[in-house]
Amino acid sequence: MTIAEHLLPRWLVRLASARPETAVSLDAMNSHQVGLAVLAGRVDLGFVEGPEVGDGLADEVVAQDRLVVVVAPGHPWARRRRVDAAELAATRLVQREPTSGTRGALEAALAAYEPMAAPVLELSTTSAVSAAAAAGAGPAVLSRLAVEDDLDRGRLVEVATSGVDLTRLLRAVWVAGQRPSPPAQDLLRIATAALARPRR
Repeated sequence: MTIAEHLLPRWLVRLASARPETAVSLDAMNSHQVGLAVLAGRVDLGFVEGPEVGDGLADEVVAQDRLVVVVAPGHPWARRRRVDAAELAATRLVQREPTSGTRGALEAALAAYEPMAAPVLELSTTSAVSAAAAAGAGPAVLSRLAVEDDLDRGRLVEVATSGVDLTRLLRAVWVAGQRPSPPAQDLLRIATAALARPRR
């Protein structure tokens, strides 16, 4: 969802400029569903956010992302300097569904502290998770890209963490042993070129 909402629109604009005759359809789904769609031949190219790609898929890194802990301004953590990994793992969070890339990346980062506490809420979209966190349901861990506007407007507060690396790699996936279609190859080049360019 992070890629679909925050990175792919820019990449698709560049693709449309390079290939104006190509029609593109974007279907946003979680990382597990993306892998299934690619393997079934329903899509030429997929993008996933989890720490692993499924069997039968080839992959290439297209971006790096950072997950952040966010809370409502009135939450006790909003006044804390930081939260350590053990406390984060022991806290009931507002989370995405188990097959989402964001949830998978968080669980992998906190693997040393398993089992994690059960979610206080489990929601199927990033916007629902951020809205629930902003309403005071509990802390959430989401992509910095996804909550940037909420942080800028003061609806959410970022809480620093210690003892855990919340960076993650975002990947393009396609069927192993097959070349993506020419338009999909162009989109992959656009995405990886964006990764190579330094951020301003």
